[in-house]
Amino acid sequence: MRIELINTGSELLLGRVLNTHQQWICRQLADLGYEVNRQTCLADDGGQIQAAVRESLSRADLVITTGGLGPTSDDLTRNWIAQLLNRELFLDQETLAQIEQYFAQRHRTMPATAQVQAWIPAGARVLRNANGTAPGLAIEVRPNPFRGDGLPSWLILLPGPPRELRPMFSESVLPLLARELPPPEKLFSLTLKTTGLGESLVEEKIAGPLQKLVEAGLELGYCARIGEVEVRLAARGGGAESMVHLAEDLVRQLLGPLVYGVGDESLESTLVRILTERGKTIALAESCTGGMIAHRLTNMPGASAVLKCGLVTYSNESKRNFLDVTAAALNEHGAVSEMVARQMAQGARRKCRADYALSVTGIAGPGGGSESKPVGTVYVGLADDRGTAVEPHFNPFDRETFKWVTSQQALDLLRRALRA
Repeated sequence: MRIELINTGSELLLGRVLNTHQQWICRQLADLGYEVNRQTCLADDGGQIQAAVRESLSRADLVITTGGLGPTSDDLTRNWIAQLLNRELFLDQETLAQIEQYFAQRHRTMPATAQVQAWIPAGARVLRNANGTAPGLAIEVRPNPFRGDGLPSWLILLPGPPRELRPMFSESVLPLLARELPPPEKLFSLTLKTTGLGESLVEEKIAGPLQKLVEAGLELGYCARIGEVEVRLAARGGGAESMVHLAEDLVRQLLGPLVYGVGDESLESTLVRILTERGKTIALAESCTGGMIAHRLTNMPGASAVLKCGLVTYSNESKRNFLDVTAAALNEHGAVSEMVARQMAQGARRKCRADYALSVTGIAGPGGGSESKPVGTVYVGLADDRGTAVEPHFNPFDRETFKWVTSQQALDLLRRALRA
């Protein structure tokens, strides 16, 4: 089965908007055993859209387009596709009523231009948009005048905004594909999340022991992200699940505590879950991360049950006033030091009356470093009822990456303490 993805939108090519559709759609399809063979990104140009769709329909069983279904003058996909397929557009009253209801529920006047979204190519199935006004469309191109083998193709048109596209894809497109274009063979996959080692070192530890399973059909892949590495295990056919679980057991044995989660589980979601299960709380004292650790934790549902407080003590004065860091520690050791990280963690735990407290202090750069403490120097502290531990790190990255990696190191320090 051949699948092609066409993303439309001049803003994507201008670099004004990040194209997340390719990654997200390909991930959803791959997890179910489908493989996307080609992805194209186009400007909002009718001729380009028609040419790309025509070319894809000439060889693909499934073509998915994103964008160009809205009410503005640059939303051209619906009209140009109808023209390409020689299909008349008709005003679908049910779709129009849904668009009118969308505006009425929000006490807003519907612009006249919004009605264009209810014009549907003949023979198309409407994919309801519960989060916006532009419906998606599913068209079976039968007969397919563009394929030399005479086989039909499916054409799926999706709106551009991710908050509209993603639920529509999950709720409408995937069930349609299961009925009309089931994957050629069963796929079972699992992704293990690791932190603490780089991609090449993770591969060095597990590739050899997994080689026999790879020769037997295991698909082994790696994805390096900031501060972590994903290990993807997949297999196809009748024994796929047992093979993947055998590989999972081997990876867990080889990597041990470096594995922190499975699938889409994040380090912060893992910590919120464990702290909640144990009835424990956490306090934060952040300097160089500027609240990044608190941000990550509070993105997780249930964080209010475990996060007592988060203090961004960026200045020396705030470290003294809110965390009781001593003037002697700051003067003798400097704000970026093991001693100050220790006192920050102890002060946050004591002031917030939490079971655990994390602290971070470092030099994000690009200025502020010295020969003894270069840019990227970081100290991460953890205080609990067993005492206080401080780890030094060196993260010589740009400021944003520095903050993320440092937050990852702090969260992982807590995770390891919870395992002990």
